[in-house]
Amino acid sequence: MSHKPSFFSELKRRHVDKVALAYAVVAWLLIEAAAIFLPMLDAPAWLMQALIVLLALGFIIAVIISWSFEMTPEGLKRTAEVTPGEVLPYWSKRKFLTFVIGTAVIAFGLLAYQLLRPEGGRLSGKQRTDKILIQGNPAGTQTVEAQPDGTVRAEYSFNEYSFNDRGRGDHIIASWKLDNAGIPIEYDGHGNDYMKAPVEEHFEIKDGRASWKNRSEQGEHAVSAEAFYLPMNGPPEFFAVLARALLKAPNHKLPLLPAGEATIEKAGKTTSGNTEFTEYRITGLGFSPQSIWLDHSGTPASVSSWFSVVPDGTESSISQLRDAQQKTDAAWSERIARALAHVPRGDLVIRNARLFDPRDLSVTPATSVVVSGERIVRVGPDADIKPSANAEIIDAKGRFLMPGLWDNHQHFSDNDGALDIANGVTSARDMANDTDTFLERVARFDNGSELGPRVLKAGIIDGTGELAGPTKMRVDTAEQAIQDVDWYADHGYVQIKIYSSIKPELVPVIADHAHARGLRVSGHVPAFMSARQFVEGGADEIQHLNFIVLNFLFPEVKETRNRDRFIKVAEHASEFSPDKPEVREFIDFLRLRHTVLDPTMSAFETLFCGDSKAITPGLEQIVPRFPPQVRRAMLSGALEVPPDKQAAYRGAFPAMLRLLKAIHDAGVTIIPGTDALAGYKLHHELELYARAGIAPSEVLRMATLASALVMGVDKDRGVIAAASLPLENWPT
Repeated sequence: MSHKPSFFSELKRRHVDKVALAYAVVAWLLIEAAAIFLPMLDAPAWLMQALIVLLALGFIIAVIISWSFEMTPEGLKRTAEVTPGEVLPYWSKRKFLTFVIGTAVIAFGLLAYQLLRPEGGRLSGKQRTDKILIQGNPAGTQTVEAQPDGTVRAEYSFNEYSFNDRGRGDHIIASWKLDNAGIPIEYDGHGNDYMKAPVEEHFEIKDGRASWKNRSEQGEHAVSAEAFYLPMNGPPEFFAVLARALLKAPNHKLPLLPAGEATIEKAGKTTSGNTEFTEYRITGLGFSPQSIWLDHSGTPASVSSWFSVVPDGTESSISQLRDAQQKTDAAWSERIARALAHVPRGDLVIRNARLFDPRDLSVTPATSVVVSGERIVRVGPDADIKPSANAEIIDAKGRFLMPGLWDNHQHFSDNDGALDIANGVTSARDMANDTDTFLERVARFDNGSELGPRVLKAGIIDGTGELAGPTKMRVDTAEQAIQDVDWYADHGYVQIKIYSSIKPELVPVIADHAHARGLRVSGHVPAFMSARQFVEGGADEIQHLNFIVLNFLFPEVKETRNRDRFIKVAEHASEFSPDKPEVREFIDFLRLRHTVLDPTMSAFETLFCGDSKAITPGLEQIVPRFPPQVRRAMLSGALEVPPDKQAAYRGAFPAMLRLLKAIHDAGVTIIPGTDALAGYKLHHELELYARAGIAPSEVLRMATLASALVMGVDKDRGVIAAASLPLENWPT
């Protein structure tokens, strides 16, 4: 009677067990290696899934082949057709175990490497500390740490000054959980926002519904697929969470909550020290793509000329990353400029226009304007103007034609130039910026490779200390102040902006030397001095109407480097009506000194409106047309109003409008500026002047000829007349 071998003994005889074990450890090694190297190669997420499926199918095929076939000197033969003596010998037991164990050790090492490195929003129990810098100056820290239950916790701004921007700055403690795709399924954040208003934010996905609530929003939405919630006041780390989730997502695209859609693409690589960073560009969050840098493990770095967040110890990489990012941004801007700009093939003739002349506030109908090259060559009645044969003709159809607008208070970055041009702002004054990339941006405006107005530059100088402003130009001595004035004068600046931390005794030093170099002088009124003392010290101009109100609160309110320069004005502005003798006297003082005022009224309307959920005042009609995530940024973010100060806050802005009207009526020169969203906000700034009671034609003169006169460029700008620049920037 023959003995039939058992199934398991047959597996062993045919070496199926050895083949299966060897295949399993090799497949494990391949999966771990792919998990590390595929992301480095920016491979799509489906490639990893496809590899796992192929390896699983391969396992089945390997087992079948090892059961059915044996290797002989003549090649593969069916097992049933060969005798044991014909089979080529397998590795010895010792060699086989060495191979299996060695392969498994390598695979385990790769697995351990992945578990111990920060990736995909998980830090595997490790804590990472980031440094926050504003204009290159240390401003705070961010820590990110994974908890044992999979929650990630992030905090930035541990105390009053760990993240400090002139006494302002977020302090957010947040925690979140992600699913396997890196999508938030829970988020909780609390602390305070940039203006120190309290923050409480919650998001969760439960039973197929996403719900969220924060200071300005509350809503819910059914979710049937992956959707990424962006917190209203999230820590910087959350931008990296989004980037990593997008890299995992199909087609690198995700819908956003509450609304919108984001995509990501690779822009380039840069090596700093021993670390290779990859630049990614996320589209869907603003008017243009936003960059983030990730190293091979997914650790992020965010850099800009204004605000940078980088891992502790990598601060030296900021300039290199910023330079590379600037090239990417410039290339994108140039593509937009080349696509949108138009250069007339010959003369340009605008006919049948109602021409506004800010010199006498007249409006002349049936007027033609002829532009040749970069100059207006003729202005006259339609009947007197005969266009050349190759002229491009624009029929104004009786519409209002005026000189380009001025915004005298901007801080250029990103898309501001294009937004200005879209809104008819063709001349601008930058009132503080970095001293590197900003100059390059202005050069691009001038050569047409980026859309933007003609820009006059004002250079900021501040003192030192924890409440100093965002600039590298910080001085403690007269020698340092003179050196900085000279630097600005040598680099084409036309004005010095003194900031809040300057020692009062340095104001006349700066003013005298700036005037000697041909520069105007303006600024915030420094702490511990009054607006009157600032003007007496040599200032030609004052930024922001709140410093006029603070003049009446001096010396009771001296420390104005912090939020008191807003809060005290909100509490007391209504106490200083224009009929008060001290108010009338000071306004007359400004007139006699020929002091110019850049009031930025819209900024105070926003701060004092009392409703953080409201759209920024003046933008109610346009914001609904903005991209979804831009709309969220356009909520007012108003100051938190103490319960016992409700009446004072409500009365503050109307009182400031009355003060503005009195200043204008007294003959003090006012030039409009926004210090806010480029282009769109200037229109509202002018509306506020009219709301204050200033005649609309006079408001338009402020925004055209008066601005050009103050800045000394009225021969070229401010009026549509022969020899002037054409509408001040016609080709774009």
